[in-house]
Amino acid sequence: MKLVSTNPASGYSVVGSVDISTDAEIHSKVAEANKASLSWKEMGIKKRISLLKPICKELKSHSDEIASLITNEMGKPLENAKSEASGYIKELEWFFNNAEAALAEEVTYEDTKSVHKIVYEPFGTAAVITPWNYPFGMAIWGVFPNLIAGNTAVFKTSEECPLIGKFIEKIMTKHLPKGVFSEVYGAGDVGEKLARSNVNLIWFTGSSKVGKLLYKIAAEKFIKVILELGGSNPCIVFEDVDVKEVAPLIYNERFWNCGQSCDALKRLIVHKSIFDILVSELKNIVEKKKIGDPRSKVDLGSLVAKRQVVLLEEQMKDAVNKGAHVITGGHKPKLDGAFYEPTILTNITKDMRVWKEEVFGPVLPVISFKTEDEAIALANDTSYGLGSRILSKNKERAKRVAARLEAGTVEINGASRWLSCNPFGGYKNSGMGREHGIVGFRELCQIKVVSIEK
Repeated sequence: MKLVSTNPASGYSVVGSVDISTDAEIHSKVAEANKASLSWKEMGIKKRISLLKPICKELKSHSDEIASLITNEMGKPLENAKSEASGYIKELEWFFNNAEAALAEEVTYEDTKSVHKIVYEPFGTAAVITPWNYPFGMAIWGVFPNLIAGNTAVFKTSEECPLIGKFIEKIMTKHLPKGVFSEVYGAGDVGEKLARSNVNLIWFTGSSKVGKLLYKIAAEKFIKVILELGGSNPCIVFEDVDVKEVAPLIYNERFWNCGQSCDALKRLIVHKSIFDILVSELKNIVEKKKIGDPRSKVDLGSLVAKRQVVLLEEQMKDAVNKGAHVITGGHKPKLDGAFYEPTILTNITKDMRVWKEEVFGPVLPVISFKTEDEAIALANDTSYGLGSRILSKNKERAKRVAARLEAGTVEINGASRWLSCNPFGGYKNSGMGREHGIVGFRELCQIKVVSIEK
């Protein structure tokens, strides 16, 4: 059977197709990965990196082609797709340059009689399952650290972007020993079968619903799982900010990638004294933005699929029926594809789906607060805890508030937390474990203590 890829920004025209992996193929690729795992581990980190660097170089040489595939398969504006293709390749350099130090043996105790040390060892075969919102970037995040750490990897890309996965597979397998990297294709059932197969680790980025299913599977198998899941990130805006200065930042944090980012700003919490002026400023910015064909000069492309538009419309209908005010947007434009207008909502109540659920699209609910304690309570009023933001000129207050926010990352005044050295992950339903940084490398390894008599 074929998995057909369609263009959500071009009337769902067919981009291409791949073969859906059969049960036998999944079993075979996992078996090959397990067979290759010992030699890949014993090769050592320096040798593994030397084999992976040419892949990085080749991916870089094809960045324009990768960007084109991203745009065609998920509707991301081409300039944004180019940023994804080039930006995540640059992250590989940090992985290569820092992995050896991150996973080096550590002496924990030494006296005249003995030496004790920690050794980081790979688990074996990792099932790497990634989403569609950053189809190339998440492949880089999931696959390469595993391979560097010494795990072999069986990769499943999202069913929305199989051609990007196929492109990556073609390059990877050309440079690596058989079984070290392979790929399977299909929808969620294929990912579940991969997770249930004879793998030693599950690495997943995606929805909390699927993450919880994979967690159950991992528990039954008693294997390690690393989950980066959904988010409903708050941004608290205090009264001392410069509204014209922070409004563009807020716009970008919410509407980048058409709002389809786990870590996007999804709930704006604004001090009552500046509420109206900030909403007005955001409205002015939003209404100047162009939505349309992502291959042209536009600010927003399409959502990834029609089902995402349907979900967004359901969440919007619920909000409006419960009293939300639509400041701007709120409709599907007359374009052939999965488009939705950038939207701002006020008069938000906590029983609305746009407040309680993750909103994976260009809709921003805005709510006011009077006191610091109220702002913190609103920010933490969610089952998620991936990221959060604070905007205030009072840095001491910002740090005090940051300490009380229930989230894996806190960004104050736009200081980007997106550095390769920073571990990334969430509290509550936003996942467990961490990706990225030294911590991310160590998550991919078992810890062994070796003590030896002198």
